[in-house]
Amino acid sequence: MSQSLANILVHVIFSTKNRSPFIQPEIEAELYPYLATACNTCRCPAHKIGGTADHVHIVCSLARTVAVADLMEAVKADSSKWIKTQGAAYADFAWQNGYGAFSIGQSQLGAVKRYIEGQKEHHRARTFQDEYRQFLQRYEVDYDERYVWD
Repeated sequence: MSQSLANILVHVIFSTKNRSPFIQPEIEAELYPYLATACNTCRCPAHKIGGTADHVHIVCSLARTVAVADLMEAVKADSSKWIKTQGAAYADFAWQNGYGAFSIGQSQLGAVKRYIEGQKEHHRARTFQDEYRQFLQRYEVDYDERYVWD
């Protein structure tokens, strides 16, 4: 085979530091497109981005030569710098140190996009922490609760 081809879809979840509610409507409309551009710059096109005041979901294609850790480092660093330029209210903005990355299949893409679109409604009844724990359990990820939150 002379060509290397891949279709790797990743659902990434990360929160603001200490789940501070920085992602308000006045910044949200620009933040999600900014995150999409950051993903695209890494050759990992975003299919859907959304979230709530304290966290973000991104579903994107992962470039064949890009590690998830490198993508998240670039996206979080770039967007954090940008957010801090949006006014004094964002001077202390930071993303949490970690993230969750979960593989999905092409047949799941539509459902994940709908899930991301419904974040605000979904989180009227469930906290980010409960949602995140559910993902870790569903994907059978071993974790130590002491090191998940920051």
